Amino acid sequence: MKKLTPKEEEILSYFWNKGPLFIKELLELQEEPKPHYNTLSTIVRTLEEKGYIGYKAYGNTYQYYALVTQEQYRKSSLNNVVHRFFGNSYTSVVSSLIEDEELTVEELQELIEQIKKGKK
Repeated sequence: MKKLTPKEEEILSYFWNKGPLFIKELLELQEEPKPHYNTLSTIVRTLEEKGYIGYKAYGNTYQYYALVTQEQYRKSSLNNVVHRFFGNSYTSVVSSLIEDEELTVEELQELIEQIKKGKK
């Protein structure tokens, strides 16, 4: 999957949370100051070009929808981080979290229990 900008991720999240949307509906969901219609349309078309958004034509207007689930995107993003920064080692990720005190011993024990349950 191609990398997304924070704004592209934000826009894609509307499709995950709301389902199919027309640009006008997407614009209504934006906080003030709202982006220009054309700006929003360009972001959506970029998401389409990157393979994250599809559309259905209704005359000369389009309703857009997510082609990738939030779970698929989350897993792909995590895999990219693990590959780029941890040499494809999830053990290195966990070690880093422990060293940085982001993961407690209790949380690590919970993970071990989840792994044991999953292997039964």
